[in-house]
Amino acid sequence: MKQTLIISLLFPFAALAADADYTLVIKDHRFTPTELTVPAGKKIKLLIENQDVTPEEFESHSLNREKIIAGKGKVTIYLGPLEAGSYPFIGEFNEATAKGVIHAK
Repeated sequence: MKQTLIISLLFPFAALAADADYTLVIKDHRFTPTELTVPAGKKIKLLIENQDVTPEEFESHSLNREKIIAGKGKVTIYLGPLEAGSYPFIGEFNEATAKGVIHAK
């Protein structure tokens, strides 16, 4: 326990470390892939790349995340550890086409 405390004080960003990296791409106001399967119980790093020239907002109520991605921009979102289940997300600026779901298994 004491060793863990010392490590967390020396490396405060270690808590942000993810067990795995995943990528979503926004193109033509759509997310690709529309379904992403990740391991339950693990932290993940989600890179979102917006290939459109217009901004988009990644929003997920079930993941408690919203993040604006500038046109031609990228953002990183850290998630988890996630319980097993499905977590829908949308592109709030293009809800009719920008939809997807993350499945934690």
